[in-house]
Amino acid sequence: MIRLDRLELTLPSQAGDVHILRGLDLAIDGGETVSVVGPSGSGKSSMMMVVGGLERPTGGAVTVAGHDLGPMREDALARFRRENVGIVFQDFHLVPTMTALENVAIPLEFAGRRDAFDRAAESLDKVGLGHRLSHYPGQLSGGEQQRTALARAFATGPKILLADEPTGNLDGETGRQVIDLLFDLCRTDGSTLMLITHDPELAARCDRRVQLIDGHITDDGRAPAATHKAATHKAAPQQASTQQANPGTSAARKAG
Repeated sequence: MIRLDRLELTLPSQAGDVHILRGLDLAIDGGETVSVVGPSGSGKSSMMMVVGGLERPTGGAVTVAGHDLGPMREDALARFRRENVGIVFQDFHLVPTMTALENVAIPLEFAGRRDAFDRAAESLDKVGLGHRLSHYPGQLSGGEQQRTALARAFATGPKILLADEPTGNLDGETGRQVIDLLFDLCRTDGSTLMLITHDPELAARCDRRVQLIDGHITDDGRAPAATHKAATHKAAPQQASTQQANPGTSAARKAG
């Protein structure tokens, strides 16, 4: 579903080029939930922006939901996001002059859905806000705003959900409720989840954890057993060669 090959991102600054992502290799399967952890400034959000087609890499390849994002023009990237990706930010990113219903209907209207407002109402009902359709963001609590953002992200049935610190501005209990809802929606819709977080307990809820430090992936979260199996498979031919080179020793062992 998501594949990064030698991904690089370098941005210019007055002090010189800033190397943000340094040759990342990563593969995430369809329906998998993956957390991305690491210290601030390690490149987590930048990687998410590249995966979502919101930032262009300066090197390597990015393939998401079967689309090679590299050669795509801005209008094609916009269609790609509309059809494949839902994004939830820490700061909600709701339009303050639009109601909850209107905010959730935005991506559906862009997709040309005639039933945009009916679908938006259904999506808000799924997150427990069916009674808040006509309320503006300023009239909603932080938890309700983030649930509205979740409803908007899932309204189009995205293959991939990108969540950047979705509970960062919420208190503990409200954050847990939002995260429970996020995982429930991913499971119900079969969406692939990339979740950026500083919370180790939240990271542990995902199928695996990817660690990013100074623009490098230091741990991709693959099971150690898989690594051991690969190492054993690689060592097997070497062992066979050793036995062939020392037939007497091998025969002696069998005789003993």
